[in-house]
Amino acid sequence: MNLTISGHHLEVTPALRSYVTTKLDRVIRHFDQVVDVKVLLTVEKQKEKEKRQRAECNIHVKGSDMFAESSHEDLYAAVDDLVDKLDRQVVRHKSRVQEHHHETPKRVM
Repeated sequence: MNLTISGHHLEVTPALRSYVTTKLDRVIRHFDQVVDVKVLLTVEKQKEKEKRQRAECNIHVKGSDMFAESSHEDLYAAVDDLVDKLDRQVVRHKSRVQEHHHETPKRVM
């Protein structure tokens, strides 16, 4: 799995990098066929202080791409919300993949 964490208008500190990595382990624990993860952490230049911190993530899994984004006053809270959204998407994708293999219905004559 390739993991890319980048920042826009902020420096990604080792503490922030380890926090994001730890949180993304939960997503990978639910679905192990994750190929590529790209995380972008942004501080937006807005006049109001609310929801300036933004986190967005692209996940490429076998057969699909997923995207989620979250904004909050605190970057750590934005990452938490982002991981919750991604986790729901990954679990739903996993159930779709597993439910794909149905038995063929028997023909009634």
